[in-house]
Amino acid sequence: METLAFVCIALFILLFGLVSGRIQRTIVTAPMFFVVAGVLLGPLALGIVAADPEAEFIRTLAELTLVLVLFTDASRIELRLLRREHNLPLRLLAIGLPLTIVLGGLIAAALFDNLGFWAALIVGAILAPTDAALGQAVVSSPAVPVRIRQALNVESGLNDGIVVPILTLLIALGSTAADLAPLGFWIRFAALQIILGPVIGIAVGYIGGQLVQRTSENGWMNESFKQLASLALALGAFAAAEAVGGNGFIAAFCAGLTLGNTSRAICGSLYEFAEAEGQLLTLLIFLALGATMTPVLLDGLSLNVLIYAVLSLTVVRALPVALSIVGLRLHWPTYLFLGWFGPRGVASVLFGLLILEQSALAGREDIFAIVMTTVLISIFAHGLTAVPGATWYAAHSERMRDQPNITEHLPVSEMPLRISKTQG
Repeated sequence: METLAFVCIALFILLFGLVSGRIQRTIVTAPMFFVVAGVLLGPLALGIVAADPEAEFIRTLAELTLVLVLFTDASRIELRLLRREHNLPLRLLAIGLPLTIVLGGLIAAALFDNLGFWAALIVGAILAPTDAALGQAVVSSPAVPVRIRQALNVESGLNDGIVVPILTLLIALGSTAADLAPLGFWIRFAALQIILGPVIGIAVGYIGGQLVQRTSENGWMNESFKQLASLALALGAFAAAEAVGGNGFIAAFCAGLTLGNTSRAICGSLYEFAEAEGQLLTLLIFLALGATMTPVLLDGLSLNVLIYAVLSLTVVRALPVALSIVGLRLHWPTYLFLGWFGPRGVASVLFGLLILEQSALAGREDIFAIVMTTVLISIFAHGLTAVPGATWYAAHSERMRDQPNITEHLPVSEMPLRISKTQG
């Protein structure tokens, strides 16, 4: 059965690859395709893949993917450009992100009586990060003003890493409900994770990046191993932090951010790796979502879960975005565009899977169901509207161009996309 599953997965990857160039010009996205493929392979259809989201293979795949996503996303962000030119994504991250977590948590607490206060905030935190991969047309279309698509691109690249320490602290606070250890223990545990993670990550990112850059410049390292070195640094930061009691995911994020800003010359190889091997891991996560998680979600689906998912993708996203960009003199189509295109994707899936491991956290199964339902709806809602939405907004922005002092068209420097341009 395992051999048959691997064969089917390989065939689906090959099938999508054969038509990927054509599909990227349609409303069908790679995440949509692989979720459907997963459903077909799962117990709801062919039954080739068993429904067990807590399987060891799924957990390992989730951790490896999250490490690479955090590392590569952070490496794309140039802090110098971010401070100088990108006040819009900074507002979305500094104001919009905390408001999204709080509002998402308050609505979760109101809709789900069985969730405690901290568990409700955990739901808000897990669903706060956005994922540009679910609406590639939005961040890659040249018709969309550079400033706006870069805002979504940068926000998507940083918000998952920013959420990790917040989520770590919330899990520690929520775990005290089981009375397995006093509050002081969990606070000290979270503090060590949040402090040691960045220290290890910065050290690995700087020292490792400099070693790779120097040896590459001297001709000691070839291109293939330069790409593999990025994987080694990401995993090395994760493992080193975990070994000393820090948070490995925070370490991977800080390592990528440090490497991207101190060893920029080697980042091209890192992006090439992320667009192939890294993308494969991400698509496997979406396939696992369809095969192993969808059946579990259908068993526990409720009206309140659906209501929360819809609110999370609309009000919980749009209201904080609107409040965070007040005063920037943006036009109403921009408010709508930024407010809608905050898809929830692979980071939320991975955070949700990691929550299942937290045996001391009350309500972890309910959190998982809420998160995965929201992500599933987002995959199709944002995927299907990405091309039409980008076209609609591009038409509005073109009409704005003739008006004086249009904020949307202020020039900014572009940073590398967090997704491959070949990904649908």
